[in-house]
Amino acid sequence: MQAVLLKDVPGLGEAGAVVSVARGYMRNKLLPQGLAEEATAGRIAEVEAAQARAREAEEQLTAQAAEWTSALNRTVLTLTATAGEDGQLFGSITAQDIATAIMEAREIPVDRHKITVDPPIRAVGTYTVSVRLTPEHAAEVKTIVSAISDDD
Repeated sequence: MQAVLLKDVPGLGEAGAVVSVARGYMRNKLLPQGLAEEATAGRIAEVEAAQARAREAEEQLTAQAAEWTSALNRTVLTLTATAGEDGQLFGSITAQDIATAIMEAREIPVDRHKITVDPPIRAVGTYTVSVRLTPEHAAEVKTIVSAISDDD
């Protein structure tokens, strides 16, 4: 019997897959637990259409990530922060600060968790910050940190 998996089933397949299973397994395990439903011609067509849409969306995301990676590699961010006379910042520049600066400079939404600030930015200077948009797309953003000038 053919079944469309609604959830991932270990040893059988991932959600959306059309698999062959025994009638008893379908009746006693997959249906009661909401793991699968019977595969009709219409349901198989729906699954294939959904998979095609998902592939197309993934291709668009990959193309967009490549474009954004190229733009980020050319980006130079200039951030200001309060610092002591020795150039040490009162605090540090965080991944959220970098994400906000990228959004303002390039209008590219980057999750702060995808930004690696290593070593931590705690002094005035020039740094290279790693931004990993996808596992295949990583960019290096040059970041210049300067002290806020006091004109008292």
